[in-house]
Amino acid sequence: MSLAFERPRRRMVAEQLVTRGITDSRVLDAMSTVPRHMFVDVALASHAYQDSSLPIGEGQTISQPYMVGKMTQLLALKGHERVLEIGTGCGYQTAVLSRLCRRVYSIERIPSLHERARHNLRAARHANVMLKCGDGTEGWDEYAPFDAILVAAGGGKVPEAWLHQLCEGGVLVMPVGRQGEHVLVRFRKLGGTWSEEYFDACTFVPLVHG
Repeated sequence: MSLAFERPRRRMVAEQLVTRGITDSRVLDAMSTVPRHMFVDVALASHAYQDSSLPIGEGQTISQPYMVGKMTQLLALKGHERVLEIGTGCGYQTAVLSRLCRRVYSIERIPSLHERARHNLRAARHANVMLKCGDGTEGWDEYAPFDAILVAAGGGKVPEAWLHQLCEGGVLVMPVGRQGEHVLVRFRKLGGTWSEEYFDACTFVPLVHG
């Protein structure tokens, strides 16, 4: 891991996460460790720790560091969980999750990004991750149930497959809304239905079926 990026990464955590309410020490430690610059194009590496999302190709982005921290903190992971991620992208959020739970199962619908994430995660030495190229709205029934689900795309409704594949008492975090105007929502499965908590306004790429 390049020493040149250690100071920007520490500054990212101190200035973009801690000052904005990310208090989970495990999340802060993970984001202090995962080399975000390895998950973006070489030409953008010098911008990897700035307070913004960045393009990763195919019309997709790597999320703003604060939003990665916020969504991860809302999962409240303790270390034993099996987590389903919808939208692998370049693999950065996947890498953060992998440091906080037992195993991550991540689905990406775009083949080129799926392969890019596989390469990035291998290079960054994250071994407790399983990747799949397919329709994330169908979940991953083969490995269900999951303790938590994180969705890196905005939609208007939670697919039934996710409800069925989530453990009782499990949590699902996703941006809800349409046309780039979303609100971050934490759902909790209770007796086969959802409870809902609302958090930050945000903007995500749309959740796509198929």
